[in-house]
Amino acid sequence: MSTPVVVLAGFLGAGKTTVLNHLLRSAADVRLGVVVNDFGAVGVDALLVSGWADSTVSLENGCLCCSTEDGTVDELLARLTARRGPDALDAVVVEASGVAEPAAMVRQVLASTVPGIRYGGLVVVVDGVEFDAVRQRHPQLDDHVAMADVVILSKTDLLDDAAVARLTERCRELNAWAPVVPAANGSLDPRLLFEAGPPRTRQLALGEAVPAPDEHLHSFYDAVEFRSPEPLDPRRFTEFLDARPSGVFRIKGPVRFAGADERYLLQTVGAAVRFTRGAWPRGAPRTTELVLIGAGLDAPALLADLQRCVHAGSEPPDEWALMGVLRSTEGV
Repeated sequence: MSTPVVVLAGFLGAGKTTVLNHLLRSAADVRLGVVVNDFGAVGVDALLVSGWADSTVSLENGCLCCSTEDGTVDELLARLTARRGPDALDAVVVEASGVAEPAAMVRQVLASTVPGIRYGGLVVVVDGVEFDAVRQRHPQLDDHVAMADVVILSKTDLLDDAAVARLTERCRELNAWAPVVPAANGSLDPRLLFEAGPPRTRQLALGEAVPAPDEHLHSFYDAVEFRSPEPLDPRRFTEFLDARPSGVFRIKGPVRFAGADERYLLQTVGAAVRFTRGAWPRGAPRTTELVLIGAGLDAPALLADLQRCVHAGSEPPDEWALMGVLRSTEGV
């Protein structure tokens, strides 16, 4: 299983460190690695640093933190993902500097030669209170929002509903399909970005149980499940992926295509689409079972679009129908 590497970006003061701290505190079932520009940017008191070793901070909740001052991103990713077994990380967050270019950070992750990692998406934090002022100072904010896989609208606890709606619409004008997620006090449901594994009782640093996250945290995470015992038409499904609706950040699960004996395991993150081809596990039902993850999803519309991808008729698709899928398949 590969480890997703998420790039967290935003201009100075946007609130990305608050979002990061919240993720670290609330993702109790996810063991995170964090790469930051310097430790001073992290809320050390909130994270309760328990020890230092080689520019790596071991945190109370089982997370790890590295500083880019002492090594390249590749070196730090290799260090963080070298752990195996119960100490293995589930995901890594790279916090970009407030003056860093997000595209450059994304390129570093995509170009990484570290085995066992994959790009987990670009998350851009936007200051909801100073949005217009920041756009005037930094016109490139529009480009950052446009390239984001998820847009986090911070400080919405300081805004009324009308202002949040206006800013959400502004972000959607710049990026028509990425989820725009309000984050009051930096609160973000980690399940939007990371897989939640089984509850962990053993921690890397102190061996103490992780406090349960706030049960009253309002979740802006949506999940839509689609299952079809009938195979999908590969051409129609490729068209669906190319034009998937606004708000869908991740799609994952096995897909059965008409005219193909193999199983295609789908993973999408933002605009990136990846299929892995292989045999169906022994005894596993040969069905398509997808989970679509995002924010503000229109579940009935998504399910209707996917239902239209089911192959109709008894004849298999033509030999070229799988070409769109194969272009995004590993090892082909």
